[in-house]
Amino acid sequence: MKRLHIHVAVDDLPGSIGFYSTLFATAPSVEKPDYAKWMLEDPRVNFAISARGAKTGVEHLGIQVESGEELAEVYQRLAKADAAVLEEGETTCCYAKSEKSWVHDPSGVAWEVFHTTGEAVDYGGAAAASDLPPSAVADTGTQACCTPSVKREGACC
Repeated sequence: MKRLHIHVAVDDLPGSIGFYSTLFATAPSVEKPDYAKWMLEDPRVNFAISARGAKTGVEHLGIQVESGEELAEVYQRLAKADAAVLEEGETTCCYAKSEKSWVHDPSGVAWEVFHTTGEAVDYGGAAAASDLPPSAVADTGTQACCTPSVKREGACC
């Protein structure tokens, strides 16, 4: 079963943890000095926030799968999309070990598709610009982990 993933950059992590814990009626399942995550069942969503210097607001969206078979299914759909796909593969990001790929929608919204395989003790790092497919446009500015710069040619922002 798949789960929607939403990652929001915040500027006040403790205040945001308090707000979302109240909204969701539960404490985060993962809480770090710069990150928190709720694995909610109603609605079925992986909701994460971080205070790591990114512009505040929705950082990226995603689809989290529960098996390699589901990941292969979604990867097949990504291959048919008219967009550059960054196949990041096995990585450590957001205090988790995962296999993932990235794509931007026609409006430039970042989507990740991933299967989490375990926990990690550190936040991890972003994909290198050299890993981008030739049809992608790389942003040379600093990037937060978990948001590689893969944008459609001509996409704004």
